[in-house]
Amino acid sequence: MGWLGPEEWTAVALSLRVSFWAMLLSLPLGIFTAYALARWTFPGKQIVNGIVHLPLILPPVVTGYLLLLTFGTRGPVGSLLERIGITLAFHWTGAALAAGIMAFPLMVRAIRLSIEAVDPRLEQAAATLGASGPWVFLTVTLPMILPGILAGAILAFAKAMGEFGATITFVSNIPGQTRTIPSAIYAFLQVPGGEGAALRLVAVSVAVAMAALLVSETVSARVARRVAGA
Repeated sequence: MGWLGPEEWTAVALSLRVSFWAMLLSLPLGIFTAYALARWTFPGKQIVNGIVHLPLILPPVVTGYLLLLTFGTRGPVGSLLERIGITLAFHWTGAALAAGIMAFPLMVRAIRLSIEAVDPRLEQAAATLGASGPWVFLTVTLPMILPGILAGAILAFAKAMGEFGATITFVSNIPGQTRTIPSAIYAFLQVPGGEGAALRLVAVSVAVAMAALLVSETVSARVARRVAGA
């Protein structure tokens, strides 16, 4: 990427870092949430489902402001985290949190659909043979939903790469600290002569998004064939 300037490359590297951690840290919770919504019946299930999908409906700026109120240095959670040395507001870790929350509904939806496609009778058969619930999930359910997990993870990564509204509201637009590709594009468009840099970052963003979608489709198809063959 020699055609990118130092500031542009920094934004790309930071976006990749933020998106990777946003996807990785939200994946276990995404799998658990998707399984609970697909298989369990419990009071308030529809409320939980609504909360999970709320970031898709709310304006991203609202989500970012709620994060600032909660995880800011004066927020109830942020002040506690500050005491143990964890900083989120105006830091790249906060950008990862905001991106992960915005991408979480897409991840959960992809994984949930794959779980609902698994015949529950297969899980019940394993349970009748004496397998515990966690063991049934690890040996029966998990291998069959791997395509959905991979698709959800890559889709969340791509979504996190493009997150702007919640991120800039929560962690601002600090060069080298919180300036990801979308916020860098916004910043370049605010200064005379910055259109070229903005256009190059747009090209990078489109390329990464397309690559993520192609990888998701390819990997999911291969895993699905292996699972079917097994």
